[in-house]
Amino acid sequence: MNITWRFREKLLGFIGINRIVHRLELNNKVSILRARQEILNSEKYKDDKRLAKYGFKAYSQGDEDGMIQEIFQRIGTKSKTFVEFGVGNGLENNTIYLLYQGWKGLWIEGDSQQVKFIKNKFANPIKSKQLKLIQDYVTKDNIEDLLSQFPESKELDLLSIDIDGNDYHIFEAINSIKPRVIVMEYNAKFAPPVKWVMKYNSKHLWDGTDYMGASLKSFEKLFDEKGYVLVGCSINGVNAFFVRKDLAEDKFSQPYNAENHYEPARFWLKYPSGHVANFNDYLSQ
Repeated sequence: MNITWRFREKLLGFIGINRIVHRLELNNKVSILRARQEILNSEKYKDDKRLAKYGFKAYSQGDEDGMIQEIFQRIGTKSKTFVEFGVGNGLENNTIYLLYQGWKGLWIEGDSQQVKFIKNKFANPIKSKQLKLIQDYVTKDNIEDLLSQFPESKELDLLSIDIDGNDYHIFEAINSIKPRVIVMEYNAKFAPPVKWVMKYNSKHLWDGTDYMGASLKSFEKLFDEKGYVLVGCSINGVNAFFVRKDLAEDKFSQPYNAENHYEPARFWLKYPSGHVANFNDYLSQ
């Protein structure tokens, strides 16, 4: 009898702890949503041409899915093709949501375990050639060759770069393509007008510190030289969005500079988006 009661007490205690954890997690999600809304209610975001209010997360790290969608609502699409490098296991990046919508693209990933996972999880779109996968670590010396393996990149709608390090140098080395839209991770530690770029190292692997990438102001200047304007940043201070000058016109909040569009690092602003990410190829259903 005593054993039964002890077991019952332990079980009830376990259930009670789970309920407390669940409640804390729920309260945290509510707090994040409230914080996000408070940010968007501030004066800066009352301009309807700003992208932040249109952000949402489907499979992106933050609100990039919604912002990408809004950009193409304004400028239109041409080829519905994308290239992204630094895709991880494929389940949280800036282009899987486009894959679901019938876009065609190229993923480049260097980590062999991540590539193995992608080959299994995304076997159907790879087999149908909707998605091309290349295993390689991107450098400024091989990027042009990697892009040449995906001929559709000549008429590219979206390029997404997130390799936690040499991003600036890789984009600087790209001359063969002119995507309509580019999403680039920036280092929010360095607010405008500071210019800072990580020293190039072809063997660099991110160590989890702030030594990565480049400041938003440095990216603004580089992209200007290549014919792009800065049209917005994700509200969590991770990604910047650039549109070709001939397409941007007056469709976005101006001026098109870092001072106007910079968002500070709000990495704690994790977006709840329902259940854990998975991929069920709609083409196979």
